[in-house]
Amino acid sequence: MRPGPHPKGELMRRRILNASAKVFLEYGYNGTSSKMVARLAGVSNGSPFFLYGNKEGVLLELVKLVYAEQFRMTDELIGRGADPLLFYGVETALQMHITELSDALRDLYVMAYTLPSTTEYIHQSTKSKLAEIYEKQFPGANEEEFYELELASSGVLRNFMIKPCSEQMPMARKIQRYLSCCFRIYRVSEARYQPVINQVLAMDLHPAAQQTVDRIMALVEAGFTSAMDESRRKAIKD
Repeated sequence: MRPGPHPKGELMRRRILNASAKVFLEYGYNGTSSKMVARLAGVSNGSPFFLYGNKEGVLLELVKLVYAEQFRMTDELIGRGADPLLFYGVETALQMHITELSDALRDLYVMAYTLPSTTEYIHQSTKSKLAEIYEKQFPGANEEEFYELELASSGVLRNFMIKPCSEQMPMARKIQRYLSCCFRIYRVSEARYQPVINQVLAMDLHPAAQQTVDRIMALVEAGFTSAMDESRRKAIKD
């Protein structure tokens, strides 16, 4: 009999992703060991990351969910058809709010912007969005040129993520500094970008940050549950 859409291998992939996401959120990427994930996933032999290649492969899978949810949350917060610069400001500020929720999340985001496969995914998936947002500033530029600009702006974002908020640099100051740097990279005038930054700073993004993380975990859990249900149905049918 032909296998269904969720054979045993897919069920194990979901189990590993589910366990990894939970451990990542508690201990961060660097604090997560294969033994921790294996124990939670119920993997007794070998590395729990084998179906993803390695630990970085699991993080890549999680990053894909994370960025889809960040874009979705930003659309909900500002509405479709809003000022593209506001979308850029809110979406990137949302990331910085998420990194302030815990040291583990900060470590996850910093590593997502550090490891080869995850950074390449971010750059490739962001370049087309940047082309939409900044087409007026770069008439005639292609997506590969925006890929190069993304290399610059994502490096700025990563450095601001690494630095925790403090009395000397509260969140508002961090967002102001970060966005003003990146808007300059994208040739936006101060007269144009400062009102946008003011709009971003007027928003309370902390609840949205927590909601985004909760949604990501719910999606991971739902995927695992769906795979389990499909596996049971297949077992009964066989």
